Amino acid sequence: MVVHDYYVYILTNKTNSVLYIGVTNDLSRRLAQHQEGGELHFSARYNTRKLVYFEPFAGAENAISREKQLKRWTRDKKFLLIQSKNPNWEDLGVSFSL
Repeated sequence: MVVHDYYVYILTNKTNSVLYIGVTNDLSRRLAQHQEGGELHFSARYNTRKLVYFEPFAGAENAISREKQLKRWTRDKKFLLIQSKNPNWEDLGVSFSL
């Protein structure tokens, strides 16, 4: 059995015009931090609170590598990735549970 203890995730705002890519070992906690804003300057400034994509990983190294890869992608390529898994850009954080 593979244990997924890291996640790469993409958040957006209400109009899906801003993308935030991050990595965490506790997606539920991290989503709560984004919802609160506070110390997360980017999320507070751009209202990136809607989880539209995530990938689980078994280790930090692979997750960080994927995060860096996604951050180098063009905006169009990121949009296509999101739409391949979440065509309606629904907020996956609403129903996310570990």
